[in-house]
Amino acid sequence: MRAIISRNKNLPAELTQVDEHDLGGGDVLIDVTHSSLNYKDGMALTGRGIVRRWPLILGIDVTGVVAESSSPRFSPGDRVTLNGSGLGELRNGGYAQRARVSSEFLIYVPEAISLSQAAAIGTAGFTAAIAVLALEREGVEPGDGEILVTGAAGGVGSIAISLLARRGYAVVASSGRAVDQGEFLRSLGAHDVIDRTDLAAPGGPPVQPERWSGAIDSIGSHTLANVLAQSRYEGVVVANGMAQGIDLPTSVLPFILRAVTLVGANSVDASLELRRRAWTVLADELDLDVLDRLTTTIGLEEVIGHGGAILHGAVRGRTVVNVV
Repeated sequence: MRAIISRNKNLPAELTQVDEHDLGGGDVLIDVTHSSLNYKDGMALTGRGIVRRWPLILGIDVTGVVAESSSPRFSPGDRVTLNGSGLGELRNGGYAQRARVSSEFLIYVPEAISLSQAAAIGTAGFTAAIAVLALEREGVEPGDGEILVTGAAGGVGSIAISLLARRGYAVVASSGRAVDQGEFLRSLGAHDVIDRTDLAAPGGPPVQPERWSGAIDSIGSHTLANVLAQSRYEGVVVANGMAQGIDLPTSVLPFILRAVTLVGANSVDASLELRRRAWTVLADELDLDVLDRLTTTIGLEEVIGHGGAILHGAVRGRTVVNVV
């Protein structure tokens, strides 16, 4: 079967043939129909530090149909999806025509969602749903003020905008492609679009004029520091990415003077209960017509070429990988 494999931490991935015994352990064997392209996949495809054992089949998302199962939860023919859980980092992932996985965090694809749409949601949409649930848990309500979404044209950002807008939040989208993607972002539900340079500059004061009642940030570094500095009293910021960097050059002042809350959204190690809640939100609230509009489909043979593009911000919305 065809698969995309990383063989060395210093080399880009390659598309090759593997045998079923190369898939590793797990109590469920899946006939993979689709995977997706995420920022972490781009890092792995280009040899930039995400993969932690070799050789490894890449792809942090798996969507398909159960072929064999020794788990009492699943039977052959079940439509399933798995996001994160070490796939494409420590465990063989979804860029292969079959995947053997642990059923511990495996989720049924909701009936209303097709397999390709489940892959389009993928880790990015799953992360977006976790972030929206975090804002809800922390008490941020639609009438409280503007919600900022950084990296807005990317996978997490675009789905987060759609979910937040459906819930009635006033969403401001921040993007490095504000001019080119402004119409697209407004079509997802953003009521305003700002350029990322407004937030990305280093050296800003740790406390700035108040604007955001909440935020979902995929960028990290100086951008996250400025988002915190502009948060309103008792604002909530959900961090899920590090596109600008893993550093956080700020001080304790936003937390002390404005009681700002910084929350992390971890899709890799999310519990089965949180996975079910997030996928329920996605099934009930995500506009699938919007999802289809922001989705591009590529073949397995095109994935490696797209790895660098997503790292450079040249990929809009979601990219589904047709593995069949």
